[in-house]
Amino acid sequence: MALLSLLDVYVSFGGPPVLDHLNLQIEEGERVCLLGRNGAGKTTLMRIAAGETAPDTGTVTIPDGVCIARLTQEIPESLPGNVRDIVTSGLRDDDASEDWEKDLRVDDLIARLGLPEDRAFDDLSGGLKRRCLLAKALAAKPGLLLLDEPTNHMDLDSILWMEEFLLEQKIPLLFVTHDRAFLRRMANRIIELDRGKLSSWSCDYDTYLVRKEELFVAEERQRAAFDKKLSQEEAWSRRSPGARRTKSNARMEALIKMRAQRGAMRGATGSAKMEISEAERSGVRVVEAENIAFAYPGGQPLIRDFSLVLNRGDKVGLIGPNGAGKTTLVKMLLGQLAPTSGDLKFGTKLEVVYFDQMRDQIDDNKTVAENLAGDGDSVVVQGRSRHVISYLQDFLFEPTRARSKAKVLSGGERNRLLLARLFTKPANVLVLDEPTNDLDAETLDVLEDILVDYAGTLILVSHDRAFLDNVVTSTLVFEGDGIVTEHAGGYTDWRNELARIAVAKRTAATPAAAKPTAATKSSAPAGAKLNNKERKELETLPGKIEQLEAEQAQLTVQLGDPEIYKDGGAKAAALQKRLHAAEAEHAEALARWMDLDARKDA
Repeated sequence: MALLSLLDVYVSFGGPPVLDHLNLQIEEGERVCLLGRNGAGKTTLMRIAAGETAPDTGTVTIPDGVCIARLTQEIPESLPGNVRDIVTSGLRDDDASEDWEKDLRVDDLIARLGLPEDRAFDDLSGGLKRRCLLAKALAAKPGLLLLDEPTNHMDLDSILWMEEFLLEQKIPLLFVTHDRAFLRRMANRIIELDRGKLSSWSCDYDTYLVRKEELFVAEERQRAAFDKKLSQEEAWSRRSPGARRTKSNARMEALIKMRAQRGAMRGATGSAKMEISEAERSGVRVVEAENIAFAYPGGQPLIRDFSLVLNRGDKVGLIGPNGAGKTTLVKMLLGQLAPTSGDLKFGTKLEVVYFDQMRDQIDDNKTVAENLAGDGDSVVVQGRSRHVISYLQDFLFEPTRARSKAKVLSGGERNRLLLARLFTKPANVLVLDEPTNDLDAETLDVLEDILVDYAGTLILVSHDRAFLDNVVTSTLVFEGDGIVTEHAGGYTDWRNELARIAVAKRTAATPAAAKPTAATKSSAPAGAKLNNKERKELETLPGKIEQLEAEQAQLTVQLGDPEIYKDGGAKAAALQKRLHAAEAEHAEALARWMDLDARKDA
């Protein structure tokens, strides 16, 4: 049975149609992910599916007895009442359940979502507010649940919990998300809204990416053939005006139709063109923390005995629950907050740019262009003067949108505006707090690429697992009770490390357990697609291997010189030790290169 049917739905706000006579049907058991660029109309479609707004034309059919609940993208700034009041308000008036059953349902949701039932909603963190609103939606016992960016403002534990909960409950879903890890796990069908049209892909996300690229190439070829034909017909019409009055009337009418068809075509939205204004290089040592700790007066320590050496070019990700102290640690590492104990040493020539997840740096009463250039009409990027409208087009803002008030922007547009503003400021230390919220997949890919290539130092706070895997070189994990640990690689590397530790503990009683070989140390499963960080690593490994081979050759020559043995062999022993280390590094780098090279076409 179809839980929701949209037939010939059309919506326009005065320009090109946002929803152009599209059809959609969602069946029992489906978990459908809605993809599309920022501003494509995803939220409009979700509102129509929820019955909150009506289309200009078309039919929306919801069978009797099917309840549709929606978790919105925006968290209300204020709601009266405590958690229990909010969850209880989600109960339906037409619910035939007994009062005791409803109370039991509310109790169960509050317990399962880990909510403090007596806390006022306005006092909750962003993640707890979203959990509370999810509980409110679930209290209605929906037959179809609509989720608009459900992972925004949620920490990793909450996201993982929500994935397990939704899969366990087997609730049919229609959801919008930028979180590719969440998408990969939850969706069993993907639909894409592009230029007002809806297409359906009954496959996983990685297969969708391959098929989408093939479709894009075919579309470009078709458009090129159409443009070539139109150009030939235009040339004919200019060359043979007399033909229009005789036998070629039909050909001329066909040309007029082709002109109208070309005018109605809507090209695919291009990718954002981002570049970071890099300042003069900082010193090699950016910051060194030695046994630092922090606690607010009368409170429990947020950070205990934490040490870190952050060098130029390091890209560090921070993972931890909401309220664990990630922002506090970032402020200490930037010198904005003094630790209550321990020592902090800062490098020289630091130019810091900070991305605020709440986007408080945007003035809603100013236009998009004014937020960027003030009263002027140009900005300076990488030492070059750019017209503000032209620069904003690189971030996918049309000229009319650039002159609109910032308060009308969507979440993704606000995010792009803040990135555009920050990237005009020269920086050699970039601090990004949840930069992925609301961004579409294409813009995320562009942002990932420029961060991987960024020569400065990056501190990244994010709950986006795929983004962390693709960008960072090490991860700081808030383990609880003020303990912060450092791990090489991204989120998946950290989880794999935990799994290896767990296996090692289980097999500790078996001395004969085989040691892992270099081939088994790869953090990715066989055949897995390379991420951006791995592609970058594949490019740099041949140079590293050559460098190690040259070092081994040089060490061998030095060890063959009798002069180095005259001091009793101390120098020779040091060289021999380094040679063994270089050989081990070479073997590991070669094995890693072979692994990545074998997977590069996956």
